[in-house]
Amino acid sequence: MNDIFTPAPHQALCRATVTRPSETSPRRFSLATLRSIVADWREQTHFRWDLKRISETNPHLIDDIGLTRHQVDEEIAKLPFWQR
Repeated sequence: MNDIFTPAPHQALCRATVTRPSETSPRRFSLATLRSIVADWREQTHFRWDLKRISETNPHLIDDIGLTRHQVDEEIAKLPFWQR
């Protein structure tokens, strides 16, 4: 008969690596770090908007910047659906 209350091997590993309560608290970022993250997001969004505009108005320029049409389509797909 199987003992259903026996812990699985992976559960034993998880119990063996218990962390301190201070290590399990959510990660806190400084205000400068959060500003940097938001600035990076904005920069990526502007880049994707520019790629979309270039691909619609001057598609021959995509080859000049060293990207393939597939790469441009992947980047444009990362825009939110209401902005595509």
